[in-house]
Amino acid sequence: MTCNSPPTETITRPVSAEKPLLRALSGHPVWPPPMWLMRQAGRYLPEFRAYREKSPFLTRCLTPDIATELTLQPIRRFGMDGAILFSDILILPHAMGQALDFVENLGPVLTPIRDDAALEALRPEAVTSFISPVLETLRHLRRALPPTTSLLGFAGSPFTVSCYMVEGRSSRDYSMTREAMLKAPAFYDRLITLLTDATAEMLIAQIDAGAEAVMLFDSWAGLLPPGLFQRYVIAPTRQIVTAIRAQYPYVKIIGFPRLAGVMAPVYARETGIDALACDTGASLEIVAKSLPDSMALQGNLDPLILKAGEMR
Repeated sequence: MTCNSPPTETITRPVSAEKPLLRALSGHPVWPPPMWLMRQAGRYLPEFRAYREKSPFLTRCLTPDIATELTLQPIRRFGMDGAILFSDILILPHAMGQALDFVENLGPVLTPIRDDAALEALRPEAVTSFISPVLETLRHLRRALPPTTSLLGFAGSPFTVSCYMVEGRSSRDYSMTREAMLKAPAFYDRLITLLTDATAEMLIAQIDAGAEAVMLFDSWAGLLPPGLFQRYVIAPTRQIVTAIRAQYPYVKIIGFPRLAGVMAPVYARETGIDALACDTGASLEIVAKSLPDSMALQGNLDPLILKAGEMR
């Protein structure tokens, strides 16, 4: 994670000198740059694989003791500067009542939401109660983490979560979702509005429980042309950021519009985020020239470099 230059404005609330990641997110240059990985807990760790054999994925996400342990494993091994909550972006639609399962060699499988009747059956008011185990995990982590490690919460952005909700599973192009926004705009706008409100509520609950910064993952943002990107990626993200700022003006927000290309700087400037996460195809040097000097940049490291060893 890097920052173009020191912030030009005074930071109203002191930032912990012990937490390099929070300092970088607040616009301070930090050396060496803080480090963490988006998928820190995973099958590359033998201790993670041991838990994988014991219980299904959703059980691991929704059992505080297990989720706490899986979040801490890479911190113990590698001393990352950030610990990201072990969970999944599809916990949110599941919390609202959409059936969800994770199938071996297939991934997430959901009962598709493709009409008003299915949309009406969702229960956004149930989210806070359903995610109580996730919030308990955050409370455990806040107590267990080293004093230099920042605790990150996260959510999927409305467009990306809608892709899974409408398709019912992973897809190469999410054509049904994109057709829905074009052929049934009233239905799709209602879905995005519901997800925007529920995502803001969930992230605020995560901050209440101890998350020191939060991240929005828009994994499929790069599928949309500029006009639809503005409407379904930038606008909902801006609403979520505004809702969080109203309650937690000092909590930092990271946005990740994966494969957004030339729209990434627009996203960074117009959503109000504090840090832009870049995918491996982006040039940090080029992106940085389009952003405010105090905005932090994150990412861009190809994970294959870690596997292959020294970069030549």
